[in-house]
Amino acid sequence: MSLDSISIRTATIEDIPSIFSLVKELAIYEKAEHEVYVDVAYYKEAFTNGIFDSIVATINGDIIGICIYYTTFSTWKGKMLYLEDFVVRETYRQNGVGQLLYNELVSIAKAEGFKLMKWQVLDWNEPAIKFYEKNEAVIEKEWWNCKLVF
Repeated sequence: MSLDSISIRTATIEDIPSIFSLVKELAIYEKAEHEVYVDVAYYKEAFTNGIFDSIVATINGDIIGICIYYTTFSTWKGKMLYLEDFVVRETYRQNGVGQLLYNELVSIAKAEGFKLMKWQVLDWNEPAIKFYEKNEAVIEKEWWNCKLVF
């Protein structure tokens, strides 16, 4: 596979089923498929309403990777891009697809004037941690996650 055959573009509503499929693949990888409560219709509505944005990596028209993100706010830094999900189909990992997606997302954040980009990574996901460290990300270990599930 040549990186020249990979295209990175902004997602469209027609991409939502493929995006959702990759989210499910990520949930399985993270051993949390049972925690996915939403479906494709929910994703379509959220996307249409501007709740999230996405970029996709394609090869021969097939979506093989995604970044799902949205705008939020840091009271200390200002406008912030939050990377919710970043996944490349398992068969395409370790080929540079993730780097292309990541680079594009960083470019979007800079072009749109974000002051900060943030995301989470599981402490056992060594390949992801190494990828982020290689890209000079600060991995904060002193902050604990909190949530309420409704």
